[in-house]
Amino acid sequence: MVDLNAWDWEVDKRMVADLRKWKEQFEYMEEPYVSPDGEKIAAVVKPGEMEFSVCENGTAWENSFDKVWNLRYAPDGRLVGLVSDTGAWTVAVDGEPWEETFDFVWGTQFSEDGKNIIVAAQSGMKYFAILNGTGWENKFSFMTNLIVSRDGLHTAASVQTIPISEGDIWSFREGCFSAAVDGKAWEKNFVNVWDMDFSADGKHLAAEVRTTIHDSTIAVDGKTWPESYPAVWKPKFSPTTNSVTAPVRKEGAWVLMKDGNQIWDRSFFQLWHHIYSTDGTNIAAIVAPKFGKWTMAVNGVPWSLTFGELVTDGVISKDGRRVACVGKDKGQYYVAVDGVRWNDSFDMVWKPVFSPQGNHVAVRVEKNGRYFVLVNERNFGQGFKALWDPVFSPDGKKLLVRGVEDGTDKEQYYRRVVKISNILG
Repeated sequence: MVDLNAWDWEVDKRMVADLRKWKEQFEYMEEPYVSPDGEKIAAVVKPGEMEFSVCENGTAWENSFDKVWNLRYAPDGRLVGLVSDTGAWTVAVDGEPWEETFDFVWGTQFSEDGKNIIVAAQSGMKYFAILNGTGWENKFSFMTNLIVSRDGLHTAASVQTIPISEGDIWSFREGCFSAAVDGKAWEKNFVNVWDMDFSADGKHLAAEVRTTIHDSTIAVDGKTWPESYPAVWKPKFSPTTNSVTAPVRKEGAWVLMKDGNQIWDRSFFQLWHHIYSTDGTNIAAIVAPKFGKWTMAVNGVPWSLTFGELVTDGVISKDGRRVACVGKDKGQYYVAVDGVRWNDSFDMVWKPVFSPQGNHVAVRVEKNGRYFVLVNERNFGQGFKALWDPVFSPDGKKLLVRGVEDGTDKEQYYRRVVKISNILG
């Protein structure tokens, strides 16, 4: 994990870049991205005809390319983009491309500490994963659902192990897909392999699989649960053990299973996107107790609060005592915490963020084309043209606000650290 204690948490407001000057300097500029610590802002720019580069804090990369896309900051602050030069694709890190090139690359992912960079790639009509510039030794005719272990040292994906021609439904029904870990496929094939999850130590892999065209189950390291079901959702490893949980459809309803056994004493019309507390003792999930009634369930007990359109972005506090989510009703988005809906509605709400101690909730929202930060329902008090998710200091007493302020003669990105007490009053 990234050490937030190393960031600058002095209370101040500092302008990092004037984006209006960038737009005057370059022929073209895409939407900007901000580093996790707020110290840097970058955007893909077009310095000249038929060339693209990246401008970071007002300075363009020395190298230019045919195309730059999927620009992202790694958790450790390095700036990563997918770049094309004379038709060959690779990854550029802080402007320096990897030596190896490929027919195409996509889907940038990082380890939790940002030290490892992973992408999916295709060369010679074969697909594989790349870790820090080194690709899998084995390559496949099809690959999807690429995931990365927490430390970034292991990768896995759904792969096609047996080539089939178009319309060959008989071979398809027998099973042509498996999961590959670090380029080595499981020995067993399935009709389909979908979402997967690594164990905390990266040594084990669980996946939702289809064993026949009618039956689905969970496979762990290639071995399936004893029972099959009409449908299953993404499995999750406990953060503290190697046990695996997954929502499954059973007897016309959805239940939560652990290692093939039901653990919640009730079923739901729908149950998915379950999440663990850090210590593994609490589980929350998005559920529908009835058709068209969405909410969160914590350890099997649903909130009485429901939403008519959707619930998304569920999150548990670090200590596991509190749960928050985003709900939508009648075209408007809301924040809900511990079963209580905040009063104001918004055009969009992003994933809530708990303070490390769990006593505060911050969230980025959009209303009438402006972006705002809320803490415990209290508005930060200023609207932004662009805004990134707020970040709490390790002691939970301060908030990092990263936003673009605009006016008749400015469009400036500011990094600001604010005391929570000043927001809450």
